[in-house]
Amino acid sequence: MNHPRLSALSAAKNKPVVLITGASQGIGAAIAKVFAQEIRGVRLALVARHAKNLAAVARACAKLGATTETFACDVTDETAVAAMAQAVAKRFGAVDVLINNAGAFAMAPFAETSVAEFDRMIAVNLRSAFLVTRAFLPAMTRRKRGDIFFMSSIAGLGAYSNAAGYCAAKFGVTGLAKVLRAETKNSGVRVCCVHPGATWSPSWSKSGVKPGRIMPAEDVARALLDVYRLGRRTVVEEIVLRPQRGDV
Repeated sequence: MNHPRLSALSAAKNKPVVLITGASQGIGAAIAKVFAQEIRGVRLALVARHAKNLAAVARACAKLGATTETFACDVTDETAVAAMAQAVAKRFGAVDVLINNAGAFAMAPFAETSVAEFDRMIAVNLRSAFLVTRAFLPAMTRRKRGDIFFMSSIAGLGAYSNAAGYCAAKFGVTGLAKVLRAETKNSGVRVCCVHPGATWSPSWSKSGVKPGRIMPAEDVARALLDVYRLGRRTVVEEIVLRPQRGDV
């Protein structure tokens, strides 16, 4: 006869482990909440630098029924990422879904972009995705199963003015995702690169642009969830999402 508590623990272990970087606000927080709401018992590893905001997102997800744990980490730092990966493995075991969402945006004309700011854009948007993916990919390939999402941007498909560092970083993310997809086609690991247009987040609050002209973060989150839910014989290599009006 199965003990109810042991059965419950066994069932919990069968729920997917979803790791989201940049989970403290914006699209990352929306992804966490949508997965918590739609996948009963999902186990969420929430990663970001801002521990206080991260804790608030974790509480909201827990209320929706998810098992949550927060991991404060600077994902541009190799040592910090390695420590985070060990902590995640100790708490949850293997990661089933990795969502590389950490990023930052800054605008300046090319000639006025400092080396420090250019390096920051590359580190936050591109280096972070490389480091975090490198930490969790080996376990996925050993298990012959996993999903990896890269959050690029429409700025990773076509350049626009006054965003040299950001566009360069996002083009890099797009390229990184393409390389990984090519290398993992026969491994059971699915790779998807997401290219959102203007999506509402705190960074838009002082822009003067009305929220109605910008996509809600929840829509981007639901697109990822729908891709994850597809049968394992199908992979969506890229998603392009734009505001309906297409002018921001």
